[in-house]
Amino acid sequence: MKVICVTGGVLSGIGKGITGASIGAILKAAGYQIFMQKFDGYLNVDPGTMNPIEHGEVFVTDDGTETDLDIGHYERYIDTNMTKNSSWTTGRIYQEIFERERKGEYLGKTVQVISHVASLVKEKIKEGFTQSGADISIVEIGGTVGDMENEYLIESVRQLRQELGAENVVFVHLVYVPYLGASKELKTKPAQNSVRDLRSRGIDPDILVVRADMPVEEDIIRKLSLMCGLPIQCVIPSATVKSIYEVPVNYQKHVLGNTLLQALHFPQTQIDLSKWEQLVDHIQNAKEVKKIAMVGKYVSLEDAYYSLNEGLKVAGYRKDIKIQIDFVSAEEIEKQGTDMLLGYSGICVPGGFGTRGIEGMVMAAQFARENKIPYLGICLGSQIMAIEFARNVLGYPDATSEEFFPDAQHQVIHLMEHQKGIEKKGGTMRLGSYDCALTKGSLAEKVYGKLQIAERHRHRYEFNNAYRPEFEEKGFLISGTSLDGELAEVVEIKDHPYMIATQAHPELKSRPLHPHPLFVGFIEAMKGG
Repeated sequence: MKVICVTGGVLSGIGKGITGASIGAILKAAGYQIFMQKFDGYLNVDPGTMNPIEHGEVFVTDDGTETDLDIGHYERYIDTNMTKNSSWTTGRIYQEIFERERKGEYLGKTVQVISHVASLVKEKIKEGFTQSGADISIVEIGGTVGDMENEYLIESVRQLRQELGAENVVFVHLVYVPYLGASKELKTKPAQNSVRDLRSRGIDPDILVVRADMPVEEDIIRKLSLMCGLPIQCVIPSATVKSIYEVPVNYQKHVLGNTLLQALHFPQTQIDLSKWEQLVDHIQNAKEVKKIAMVGKYVSLEDAYYSLNEGLKVAGYRKDIKIQIDFVSAEEIEKQGTDMLLGYSGICVPGGFGTRGIEGMVMAAQFARENKIPYLGICLGSQIMAIEFARNVLGYPDATSEEFFPDAQHQVIHLMEHQKGIEKKGGTMRLGSYDCALTKGSLAEKVYGKLQIAERHRHRYEFNNAYRPEFEEKGFLISGTSLDGELAEVVEIKDHPYMIATQAHPELKSRPLHPHPLFVGFIEAMKGG
């Protein structure tokens, strides 16, 4: 069993997820199968009930697990599907501890953090590695060394190294080096203190990754090497870059992959990052700019739509187009009107919950339909497209969703049958990957290039089939359904350059090296806009 543990110091939010994912990309390019896990200190069982403005998007795996956006980084960089074993919160760990204790599995012993909780963390790391069939597991510890809620996690991986041996468990510590404007220099003391903190907990880092907002000069590397007791090749500079997809290439310029393979006692092998290098070339060569209006309700935090943003951008890069995403508040459209959407080559309405901003999204869908502007709807954006069509084409001015107005007459969107009676919020939606049959000759079939697909879902409400004949008669095509034909999965407008929406979340399966076909089609449609 081979494990790489990624920890962070000085500050949170400096890129442990990207660092771990980039290491995974490098080692996969060396020919190894990679599995990744994240352990977080917060007490929520999962991020499913957390506000996207506070925590960022909820990423859903094929098996229906609601995770945070770092799991999305893992999937995008190593091009491998993660599972329920990839995301563990303290809440989820403690939930299992309590269930075991109530069943009497601890045989009357006093249940303790270090003895039992730490052992369960180690158990989950070992299970993840074994069940994935990977050659190497990469384990990210959330937060920052010194955070009270993460202490037991640090102790868990310390014990893991003690059990498996230093040749099988390697520690990568990510630190931030701040720039002091008064003296015009990068200061290494916080990084040194962070390494000291980690060592005080019994862990000697094998690799130190140095984050900074500017190039890290050689004298800084030498100083950290000396003061932290690491060989100079084990101190890896990581300056802020224009695109996060440069990170694997930059790390390997400092032979990080080779250093890790040596530390894990693997044979040295060729590491081929040519596809990543090609992607970076596309990014750097993208000259033409196309603007997309992202009309949503969580626009104050870009991370609320992280996977969607990245999916659109990489689809553009493949066409040497730079995608500029402007986050437009649906509530502001309600106040100021659709003139806010003038000048955009495409309009995207992403997912969300609740009534806030709904009317602004409907106005944006109408603007896109009537002005032949390419439109892409994701989850809620699909429902908005149906509501707009029902109001302005079918002549039902009160058309809405049961979610917004439970007593409305024309609920063209209603609660799914199996969701009725469910009261708990966490983990109870239609979650995970489901198969979908596409209509032959539809735009959806043309874009996907096949008649059966699988996409990931996260929703409770669906298109109301009672209205389907009226919709299709007027040019609103249900072009993708569940295999039994009961659930509308993909919808599109006839006689429009590109107005298509899906009840699923295709952004969750888009990868930097393999952009999602719906996004590629959207970008191609915008080239003429």
